[in-house]
Amino acid sequence: MPNIGPMEIIIILAIALIVIGPKKLPDAGRSLGRGLREFKDSVSGGGDRDHDAELPRVARSEAPVAQQHS
Repeated sequence: MPNIGPMEIIIILAIALIVIGPKKLPDAGRSLGRGLREFKDSVSGGGDRDHDAELPRVARSEAPVAQQHS
């Protein structure tokens, strides 16, 4: 069985970039990662964490400002 080297990975990424497009490639990678994580969790029986429930992120403008005491 042949090993996948760096040149093969570059070729696969170039083909993916051409087929999927540069705007949707990050979303496709994210979806693939979630799918692999869910598959691994279901196979190993690890359902301890809920990956879909993410904590809301606070924007920089909404971040709490340190109060100055005079």
